Amino acid sequence: MPEDRPRVTVCRGCCCGTTRKHPQVDHDGQVRVLREALDGTAEVRLSDCLDACAHSNLLVVHPSPAARAAGAKPLWLGRVLDDRALREVIDWISGGGPGVAPPPASLRDRVVTPPNARTPPRTT
Repeated sequence: MPEDRPRVTVCRGCCCGTTRKHPQVDHDGQVRVLREALDGTAEVRLSDCLDACAHSNLLVVHPSPAARAAGAKPLWLGRVLDDRALREVIDWISGGGPGVAPPPASLRDRVVTPPNARTPPRTT
């Protein structure tokens, strides 16, 4: 995977990705869909816990190194629990992700302030 791509970190720890908290979600299927849809576009990684359990299922979309160098920041998204939300994330990342393309309005209500952050993230 070239290093100039965005990266997605998917939380799959204590709350995110568990059938105990979200029995209606195919958690393994979500990861599989992300990896297949973003193959060659973005790297998909799993994290044990991102410490924002109230917003599960959580993922963080990291900008490409070039976009980060230009000032783009990672965007934390919560409540990614259905196929529609997952497709919107995939489409946004396929369009470049943070720093390249603004997140669609449909994802803005899913933006989560990262733990220990002083100010909420900007979505523009």
